This record gives sequence, structure tokens and C-alpha cells, in this order.
Amino acid sequence: MPCADAPVRGSGGPDRHDRARVRVSALCTGCGACLRTCPERALRPVAVPGASRLLVTAACTGCLECVEICPADAITEVL
Repeated sequence: MPCADAPVRGSGGPDRHDRARVRVSALCTGCGACLRTCPERALRPVAVPGASRLLVTAACTGCLECVEICPADAITEVL
């Protein structure tokens, strides 16, 4: 499914095509594969003591490339 056709949540209005979002779990190893893959640069590293975590910003278009590339299966689509 193309990025622009990804399922959506919370429309924000009848003319707006919102896109799916993703969630990063504690399984994240901080490898950076998703950071290099995201065409929108929507993922940002966040300093969490003792853990590698990522913040998904509003720039996320829901293309799910990060979900596909994550070797730890730490990124999932939010339905």
C-alpha cells in the first residue's frame, strides 16, 4: 500500500487525509535503522536512562518503512 493510502486515525476534518502512526516499544535497541530509513525524518532519539528510545513526531506520514526495517520488531502500526 502506498504511503499516501495508508489507513488513518483522527481525521481532523473531512478534507484532511491523516495517516497512520507508529509506536516504538521498549524492544528498541537503538540501532538507528529506522532513522536512516524514514523519508520524513519523523523519528527522533530520546535520552532515557538505561534504554534506547525513539520519539515519533508529527512529521510521520504512516508509510511504515520503519516498521518493515526494524530488526527488533520494536516498531508497530497504531490502528
